[in-house]
Amino acid sequence: QVQLVESGGGLVQAGGSLRLSCAASGSIFSINGMGWYRQAPGKQRELVAVITSGGSTNYADSVKGRFTISRDNAKNTVYLQMNSLKPEDTAVYYCNLVQRGIPYWGQGTQVTVSS
Repeated sequence: QVQLVESGGGLVQAGGSLRLSCAASGSIFSINGMGWYRQAPGKQRELVAVITSGGSTNYADSVKGRFTISRDNAKNTVYLQMNSLKPEDTAVYYCNLVQRGIPYWGQGTQVTVSS
C-alpha cells in the first residue's frame, strides 16, 4: 500500500502564497507521476498540476504562471508552490500518485483564499 500525507493548506488573503507538500510512503517501487488536484464545493475534482518521474510538468490553464509543481524523488515528495492566490483557488487540494498504473490519493488539505 501507498500512503500520501499532505500538509501546508490554510487560510490566506488574495494575492498571498501557500506551499503544499505531499510525502509518499509505504510500498514505493516505481512512481510514474505525482500531482495535485482540487475540488471546490459543488464542483468536480480537477487537475491542478502534475509532474512525471522525469520532471515534465503540466498545469491547468487557470494556474499557469502562478503555481509551480516540483518533486524530490529521493524523498518521494511533491510540492506545490502557489503564488498570487485568488478566491477562486479555494478548494480542497488532493495529492495524487500513480504507480504501475494505479492511482493513490491523499486525504486532502483545505486551501481558503479570502477576498
